[in-house]
Amino acid sequence: MGLTAGQAVVWYTGQFYALFFLERMLKVDGAQANTLVAIALALATPFFIVFGWLSDKIGRRPIILAGCLLAALTYFPIFKAITAAANPQLAAATASAPVTVVADPADCSFQFDPVGKTAFVSSCDVAKSALANAGVSYVNAAAPAGTAASIRIGADTLASFDGRGLPKPEFDARKKAWTTELGEHLKAAGYPAKADPARVNTPLVVALLWLLVLYVTMVYGPIAAALVEMFPARIRYTSMSLPYHLGNGWLGGFLPTTAFAMVAATGNIYYGLWYPIVVASLTFVVGLLFIREMRGADIEA
Repeated sequence: MGLTAGQAVVWYTGQFYALFFLERMLKVDGAQANTLVAIALALATPFFIVFGWLSDKIGRRPIILAGCLLAALTYFPIFKAITAAANPQLAAATASAPVTVVADPADCSFQFDPVGKTAFVSSCDVAKSALANAGVSYVNAAAPAGTAASIRIGADTLASFDGRGLPKPEFDARKKAWTTELGEHLKAAGYPAKADPARVNTPLVVALLWLLVLYVTMVYGPIAAALVEMFPARIRYTSMSLPYHLGNGWLGGFLPTTAFAMVAATGNIYYGLWYPIVVASLTFVVGLLFIREMRGADIEA
C-alpha cells in the first residue's frame, strides 16, 4: 500500500483505462483511439528515464508519491476534458437530454464480473449495462417494488424487460432488439452512436493522454530501484516479487472491471475513477508515514 498499489492504479489508469474510456465510454473509433494513446506513449516514454535519473538525485519516494498525489487530484478534470475534446456531441447531449433509470433498487445488481461469465438479466441490469456500454451517463430513481425498470431520456421513456426465466438464445435475441431500440431513442435525443472522427480535437486529446502517461513515468520510473534498495540481497527476489505482483496483479489488474461495475451501478461515466483515486491516495498517505527513503542503500548487503 505504500508504493506498488498506487503505482499500479496510476499505471493502469494512464495506459489501459484511458484506452478503455476512449473506446467504450466515448465511442471513439478503435484505430483512432489506439493511435492517440500510442502517440501519447511515444511522447512520454523518455520521462521514464528522466524520473529514474531524478530519483537518483532526490530519492525514489518523493517522485512516486508525487505522481500518486497528482493523479488523485487531477483525474476527474482530465477525464472530463477528454470527453469534451474526444466526443463533444456526447458531452452536449448529456447536458441537454439527461437520462434517468427508474427501477426497483432490489432489482439492480453490482455488475462486477471479472471473468465475463455472470449473466445480468433483470430489467434494471439490462437497462444499466446497455447505457454503460453506450457511454451514456444517467441518474438513478427508485420505482415501487416489483416494477420493471424504464429509461427516461429527456421527455422520452423506454421500458426495459426482465430476462429471468428466458432461455439464453431468446434472451440474447430480445436484448439485441431492445438495445437497437434504445439506440434509436438515444439518437433522437442527440446522443451519438460513435464519436465523429472529424470532431475529435486530436492535439488536446494527445496532450491530456500524455499528462496521464507522465504520471505513469513518475510512479514507474523509480519503482524498481526503490524495491531493490528496500530489501537485503538474501531475500530480495521474493521480497520484491510479493508486493510488486500483489499491487499490480490484484489492485491494478482489477481496475477496468471494478471501474465498469461502479459506472454501471451509479450511472456516472467518471465514477469508476474513484477506484484509482482512493488507492493512489492511500499509497500517498501510507508511503508518507511508513515508507523510508532508501536511496543510496548498500544493495550488496
